[in-house]
Amino acid sequence: MGELKVFRVIGEIRKPNLKTNFSKEVIALKPEQAVEKVYTELGSRHRVKRFHIKIVKVEEIPVQEIENPLIRKLIAGEEKIG
Repeated sequence: MGELKVFRVIGEIRKPNLKTNFSKEVIALKPEQAVEKVYTELGSRHRVKRFHIKIVKVEEIPVQEIENPLIRKLIAGEEKIG
């Protein structure tokens, strides 16, 4: 199994009466898995269909740039163990 990385997925939700930008940090092995995780999470939490979500950018981010405190703690804990 590969090494887990943190990705920042930036995009927008385009519904007929709503346009919202978003930025989510997720843990995944590859950028494709990070995008899939964002689709799943937004669809589940906000009832947004995949065709309403437009992904603008997917980037791998270093530990120092992680903004989500839960993800930062998870990754920092993994680095100490490994």
